[in-house]
Amino acid sequence: MKKLLTFIIAAGTVISADAVNIKGTVKTTDGAGLAGVVVSDGLNTVLTDEKGRWEMDADEDSRFVFISTPSGYISSTLEGPTLFYKEIAKDTGRKKKSYDFLVQANPKDDTNHNVIVIADPQISERNELPELEKHSDDITQFVKGMDGDYTFGLCLGDIVGWDHSIYPEYNRIMGKAGFEYRYVIGNHDMTNYGRSHETSMRNYEDIFGPCWYSFNVGKVHYIVLNDNFFVGRDWYYIGYLDERQLRWLENDLSYIPEGSQVVVSMHIPTTLDKSDREAFSTGTMLDNLSNKPALYQMLLPYQTLILSGHMHTADYEQIAPNIAEINIAGLCGAWWCGEVCIDGSPAGYKIFDMDGDKVEWIYKGCGHPLDYQMKVYADDPSYPEEIIANVWDYDPAWKVEYFEDGKKVCDMERFKAQDPLAKELYKDPASLKRTWVYAAPTENMFRAKRSVTAQTLEVRVTDRFGRVYSKKIER
Repeated sequence: MKKLLTFIIAAGTVISADAVNIKGTVKTTDGAGLAGVVVSDGLNTVLTDEKGRWEMDADEDSRFVFISTPSGYISSTLEGPTLFYKEIAKDTGRKKKSYDFLVQANPKDDTNHNVIVIADPQISERNELPELEKHSDDITQFVKGMDGDYTFGLCLGDIVGWDHSIYPEYNRIMGKAGFEYRYVIGNHDMTNYGRSHETSMRNYEDIFGPCWYSFNVGKVHYIVLNDNFFVGRDWYYIGYLDERQLRWLENDLSYIPEGSQVVVSMHIPTTLDKSDREAFSTGTMLDNLSNKPALYQMLLPYQTLILSGHMHTADYEQIAPNIAEINIAGLCGAWWCGEVCIDGSPAGYKIFDMDGDKVEWIYKGCGHPLDYQMKVYADDPSYPEEIIANVWDYDPAWKVEYFEDGKKVCDMERFKAQDPLAKELYKDPASLKRTWVYAAPTENMFRAKRSVTAQTLEVRVTDRFGRVYSKKIER
């Protein structure tokens, strides 16, 4: 941990040759100065002093100054007096502005809190907004039935499908949930057809502010990154973190004690499977982070959970003993072409329960009960004399078992294949409003031989947290 510095630049700060001096305060809504709050311009970082004052030489290229909201306090994310960021005035001919931040004391103890995580709402047309509203209502009703702990949302990008004029309507719908979302930029949120990556964040920033930042809730340090790197040609991008973000991340993490729980959110996954961690391939640069080794190295001192979207599929990867990544299926399903994602997982969202620095999670399909954690097929013509299950939220700590007439037959065999429902729904691209939608193979399929005489077929799943789910089929 860095020592609290009084009105000077923190040791981790990087000063640009072209800089503008800015200063301000961080106070609570009752007027008290707040010490030890990290303030950043997206590159440099400083701490507030005992009266909540701060000052820094901001980089000339920085558009925003923002705070890393401390635990026990709430900042607004879209508007209002407690907004966590401010735009830096570029008119140096005027009197210097003071960038003063307000934070509200959290009325709830946030040591235990919940995070509702969605990925890829991806509203491309306004006629899809009623479907989004149904999914938002599902989230709202679920949160109403929770235990009352502090809850916030996190959207992992592709908020819209390139029509950025839809942002206000999207925010209106999601704002009815009764809690605030934090946002991540996705590749569809980029401003395309500019001449460089640096021009690609403009439309997103106009609505949602900085594309990378951090905040704290309870014992968890949350980090948001932008790994959509526009290559300056049409809409093309790769998964990549530029040096400016990496330097900011070094500064930001320097305030966090080793061993702390860190949650890193980004749009494009860092990894899809072990092969892309062991060998670099240019063919996958749109689907995973090219310079992931540098990020992993920075995260090794922490208990790290990486959250990503982009793929419209569900996946879990154990990257290191203390680094795991969860790729979350799309809220829009298959780009609003069907009720399931291309891997057969239902359109939905993930709930993370943060109990101090312990983390549990569960996926909820929109329109389904919470115990809907698999789809079972007993008579699919592609799998004669087999029972098939798609366990979309599976990871290696889960157990998938097959029973006949109440007796265990075997642990089911994991294999990679298309989900039969997704295969049927998306078999005719010409019938879909987006002709590039297809059923993608998933590694979360399980199979077992079934007896022709058994009267009751049962797939029983136990997740990593000991919760048991069962699906029975009576013959």
